[in-house]
Amino acid sequence: MQFKKYIYFPFLILFVITEAITGQNQQLLSGTIKVEARRWVKDKPNQPWTLFDTQIIDSIKGFRPVKNGINAYGSSENLKLKSNGFYRVEKVKNRWWIVDPEGHLNIQRVVNGFRQGTSEKNRIAFNSIYKDTNYWTKKTYNEFTGFGFNGIGSWSDTEAVSSESKRNISKLSYSIMLNFMSSYGKKRGGTYQLSGNIGYPNQCIFVFDKAFEVFCDEYAKTIIPYKNDSNLIGYFSDNELPFGMTNLQGYLTLKDSVDAGRLFAENWLKMKKIKSTEITVANREEFAGVVAEYYYRTVSKAIRQNDPNHLYLGSRLHGSPKNIESIVRAAGKYCDIVSINYYGSWTPDKTLMKNWGNWSGKPFMITEFYTKAMDSGLANTTGAGYTVHTQQDRGYAYQNFCLGLLQSTNCVGWHWFKYQDNDPTASGVDPSNIDSNKGLLNTDYKWYMPMIKYMKQLNENVYSLVDYFDKN
Repeated sequence: MQFKKYIYFPFLILFVITEAITGQNQQLLSGTIKVEARRWVKDKPNQPWTLFDTQIIDSIKGFRPVKNGINAYGSSENLKLKSNGFYRVEKVKNRWWIVDPEGHLNIQRVVNGFRQGTSEKNRIAFNSIYKDTNYWTKKTYNEFTGFGFNGIGSWSDTEAVSSESKRNISKLSYSIMLNFMSSYGKKRGGTYQLSGNIGYPNQCIFVFDKAFEVFCDEYAKTIIPYKNDSNLIGYFSDNELPFGMTNLQGYLTLKDSVDAGRLFAENWLKMKKIKSTEITVANREEFAGVVAEYYYRTVSKAIRQNDPNHLYLGSRLHGSPKNIESIVRAAGKYCDIVSINYYGSWTPDKTLMKNWGNWSGKPFMITEFYTKAMDSGLANTTGAGYTVHTQQDRGYAYQNFCLGLLQSTNCVGWHWFKYQDNDPTASGVDPSNIDSNKGLLNTDYKWYMPMIKYMKQLNENVYSLVDYFDKN
């Protein structure tokens, strides 16, 4: 049996002896516990296990859960604003909120990928438990709302969720991924599959093609049937587009000398009277914002012309783009909510979250994050999330991350990635989704209850926690 000592301040020095049953060390320390985790670093596997300070509800000093009234949309019943029958965003005092179709204040607690698994193993397990899609939808829908979730995110069976929402007392929101740029790129040619997203020539999107705007105007007509659905929260236009500091050089070095993007970049330099040998970091950042603004202006116009009732949720910025002011500012001009896929931080960065609000002038939502555990039996070699030892640790990680988000007055919710674990036997899947424990349940449709226990606790206390953080 191995013991570790921790010192507790501020008034007395207490030597606390603890043993981690699962092999990791966890101990209360000034309002936090310690969780051992391994971070993901691209192309650098087998990172060392490290202890991270982790805040959970039970360790928040002075917090006492208060039972808040929750309506059908998972919103707080304590404050009601004017209703317009659809989801919208509004700033109340100093905090951004989503306002639900009934006018109540809402924080989104969402899970991506609500859909049946596609592998043979998934199919066999599904048939033995659910028999048919209708039973699976109803049962899982009720379990989701019972765990305190109030929405279904990208890559979900939105038709099933929408139909059940119309019948069910509880209302799960859902969103739609439109894929404007990747769909245009597939039609145009030149795109390819990367791990987690779509690749483009020199990582330069086709936003300057004249045909792109024409494509968007026609493509957006597909959303017209959804425009009166009150359970739809809104639309994502794409996922993880390669906006960034390399865009200017990328467009300038495209092989096709008459490519619209290359010509635009060359003309932009001429207009700015900048020689190609004198390009600065500030020039690269400015141009990245230009690319983003062209994109957001084009797709938002197409969306709003066909559906003025629902929110435009952005394009799920990730990696370095989320740190670049010009890109976030461009998103804020045209998006109702700036969406961020956030990996690489055990706890959300307070300065960065403040910047997102200041730069964009809009609220933000985290649209991907997750933690993987080694007790799942999966190798966990793919995907960008942290790795921990147990499902309980995953629950601690969820609480820590979401508590950090709730402390930001600019955050209006989050999307956990995802519903079900990766199945290593599945074929034709994204390279980032091969063998990892990302799900709320495993490939045999068995819930990870030690994790969900902590998810449920956080989800059910979300409005009490907002009150606590705003007062303190």
